[in-house]
Amino acid sequence: MKHWQIAQVAWNRFDPARLDAGLIPLVKAAAMVEKNGVDYALYLNRVFQDDPDFRRAADNWAVEEVQHGDALGRWAMLADPGWSFDDAFERYRNGYRIDVNADASIRGSRTGELIARCMVETGTSSYYTALGEATEEPVLKEICRLIAADEYRHFKLFYDHMKRYLARERLSFPQRLRVAAGRIGESEDDELAYAYHCGNEPEGAAYDHERCIAGYMGRAMGYYRYRHIERGMGMVFKSIGLTPRGRLAGLAAQGAWRLLRWRHGRYQQWLARSDATKGKLAARSPAAA
Repeated sequence: MKHWQIAQVAWNRFDPARLDAGLIPLVKAAAMVEKNGVDYALYLNRVFQDDPDFRRAADNWAVEEVQHGDALGRWAMLADPGWSFDDAFERYRNGYRIDVNADASIRGSRTGELIARCMVETGTSSYYTALGEATEEPVLKEICRLIAADEYRHFKLFYDHMKRYLARERLSFPQRLRVAAGRIGESEDDELAYAYHCGNEPEGAAYDHERCIAGYMGRAMGYYRYRHIERGMGMVFKSIGLTPRGRLAGLAAQGAWRLLRWRHGRYQQWLARSDATKGKLAARSPAAA
């Protein structure tokens, strides 16, 4: 059962005067990644084909993920009335697919798969919390609050099933750490970059991963605050079997915060160089002359 319905969102409170233009491209990209949850449910059903309880949970999870995408897409069309979520999502589906026919987890074990899902839910819970706290637009604030709560519940869902499988498969701590670190590193892969491309660049424009991931991360990372990283690190530690609160978790959060700020600065520099190059090319064009 869904914990909320799109119709319950107070859409009539949408206030264009409170829009943050930097959030709109992020919401467009996030809408497509969330709506693509159906493919991940198909994949999980193949990986856990003999576990009806988990398959049922994965199917319910996908329904909520799709609703997240639909809610974010609807908001983005209010914020940018000339944008079509359906058209953008069709482009995304035509250009980005995961392998839904895998017979086993790409993480090497079912425990590893569930740890990877915990990492995803950790990231999304923190992300939507950060966006919801950053925006002054009432409808987006409400949507982000609802989604962040869902994502935290999803973390608990995958974590509970992970513990069940860990008792059978007995992955060592280094193995769990390797899976978690690997999945966190995948946050800058084509899934988000291509969603940013389809949501924000004109049809016919060539996809460039470096440009699109910089466009996305250069904006998204600026909305995080230390408290979001600290909370997320506690969830990461819990997933891999470490104490989620304590000196070690605190040191890890500080390190993750410094790394995020450094990477945000690098992406900002990339965007600045890109804008400068575009300006020079425009100045040299015949039209400018």
